[in-house]
Amino acid sequence: MRRFIFMAVLLSANAAFGADPDPARIVDVAVGDWNGDGKPDLALLAEAPDDAADDQLGVYIYLRDDHDLLRLTTSAPGKIWGTTVAEGIYGQEPAIKAAGKSSIAIHSQNSAIGRDRWEQTLTLAYRNNQFVVAGYTYSHYDTLDPDGGGSCDYNALTGKLQRDGKDAKAEARTITIADWKDETGQSICGG
Repeated sequence: MRRFIFMAVLLSANAAFGADPDPARIVDVAVGDWNGDGKPDLALLAEAPDDAADDQLGVYIYLRDDHDLLRLTTSAPGKIWGTTVAEGIYGQEPAIKAAGKSSIAIHSQNSAIGRDRWEQTLTLAYRNNQFVVAGYTYSHYDTLDPDGGGSCDYNALTGKLQRDGKDAKAEARTITIADWKDETGQSICGG
């Protein structure tokens, strides 16, 4: 199984970065059946090329075709914030994992620097042949102000919203991961 995942990651890196991939830029991977066809698919987080911002990572999702080969179906560069430097500070690492039967959870955080600490999870789901943001969960706190914090949990597919533990209503939206911006989630959460 490890050999399969390693080969899939190398092939995926080639598709995501062009002819000369740097496998060291892949930060995290998740395997799951995103489209429900019974075949394992691949999602990965990868650092931007050298000339891009050091703290922005891309989301790349591969589905299996009729020949059981992984094919890039979603490319969303620069979507996730995180520090990936080996000598970097702990508490800013991003992560991607399978969540449930057909969802992908992408976690980012700053629990290390400054007084404004936060963590965020984007939940992606495969709907109508595209990956959309199904959920956005965000919490933050101020290390110097005990009252300076909050939380938000937004289900984009239904419009259900919870701010600081209180139910609210928001508009249901269909936003692909390629079109997602953190500012969209922040505006829905009222921040």
